[in-house]
Amino acid sequence: MTTHPATLGRFFEDYAVGDVYQHPLGRTVTETDNAWITCLTMNTNQNHFNVDLAQQNPVTDGKVIVNSGLTVALVLGLSVLDMSQNAVANLEFTDVELKSPVYVGDTIYAESVCTGLRKSKSRPYAGIVSMITRGVNQNGDVVIQWKRSVMVATRESGIGQDYFPEVKAEPLVTLVPQGGNL
Repeated sequence: MTTHPATLGRFFEDYAVGDVYQHPLGRTVTETDNAWITCLTMNTNQNHFNVDLAQQNPVTDGKVIVNSGLTVALVLGLSVLDMSQNAVANLEFTDVELKSPVYVGDTIYAESVCTGLRKSKSRPYAGIVSMITRGVNQNGDVVIQWKRSVMVATRESGIGQDYFPEVKAEPLVTLVPQGGNL
């Protein structure tokens, strides 16, 4: 039997320029999500929480619009598993474009393309990964897009690895009954 160590994400040497990563998780935005981030960030624009006022907004067809800060955070979070799980630093976000509105009930997905790779000159344990990331809704409409660069650890660095504690008990495999059926 094989033990698969606790490891998530990619390391610098796992990327290739031009590779596209369709991030595996989607997330449906709820009314609570929108109200929470709006209140948490002290955003007072009533288009995010006042249904009566939002009905006057011709851009949103009278619907409450999801706070764009939530859209940014959600798409960034969806991309982490593939693009920055083993990052040691975010370096740059540029060219953020809000392409289409997001509404409560929309499900957001994200995908990224690796646009550049280079070894760090000052940090030998890492490299710089550049990418374009975009979020799309359940209909395939692009809702947001940006360019981003992150410093990602190399596998050789050991960063983000071997963090699972040594268990103070018999090996888990010894608990499997003879014949392998539970």
